[in-house]
Amino acid sequence: MLAMAPARLNAAGRDDLLAVDLGSDQITELLAELSRRLVAHLEPAHRVASPRPRACGRPYWRVLWKAKAVAEQTGWRLWWAKRRWYERNHRRLRRWRIDRHAARGGFYIRHPVEGELLEALDQGRLRIGKGTLLEPGCWLTLAPQGEIEIGEGCFLNRNTMIAAQKLVRIGDHTMFANGCFVGDAEHRFDDPELPITWQGFSSKGPVEIGSNCWFGVNCAVAGGVSIGDRCVVGANSVVTRDIEPATVSAGAPARPIRKIEFR
Repeated sequence: MLAMAPARLNAAGRDDLLAVDLGSDQITELLAELSRRLVAHLEPAHRVASPRPRACGRPYWRVLWKAKAVAEQTGWRLWWAKRRWYERNHRRLRRWRIDRHAARGGFYIRHPVEGELLEALDQGRLRIGKGTLLEPGCWLTLAPQGEIEIGEGCFLNRNTMIAAQKLVRIGDHTMFANGCFVGDAEHRFDDPELPITWQGFSSKGPVEIGSNCWFGVNCAVAGGVSIGDRCVVGANSVVTRDIEPATVSAGAPARPIRKIEFR
């Protein structure tokens, strides 16, 4: 603690707490101590501030957590760190920024949505065409270098998920019913020494889906698959192989049933 000189007495004989004699060295030491405590309060050990990245020409400040520090936390600190990450798309500012992208691009997103939509939109790795609609509960997740391209006039019904390790491309006017999944990678499980949740992903290649396709409820499309234009995939199907254009397919794994006869 700093040693202060006794307070002087004013004309009324009372202690004047505002009149304290301090030397220049004492003032310097006091200011240094206050600065140290202020920095320690604003920058707790479990949190670091990232540099200001530039996205779409607008720098912004984002607080990030170190993975190791978060892993060592317990109780409410750990809960709060996870909430900040998993519930980030529920913040009003992030919703507004997503809506701004939608207004400029001519598409519409009904909240809530999950995943790295905002980051990918800012960086140009998520491209959505005019007239496309994402219903509530859709989840778009991308690896740091992953890309998702959705054409014009598409419809992603509730709880549709698209996951891109490298690239997922969807043509114009394609519809996904509730609960569909499209991903170009799968979880690894070949290392007996590691928990399966730590083994990462492996990809068989990008997913290409043509225009004017229709996917029934709970369909899944695996990596490395190409689906031609105007295909129909029946409910609960798992697509693991290429499908030729204008084909009706169904099953797990999905198999061609018949060709579509156009009028």
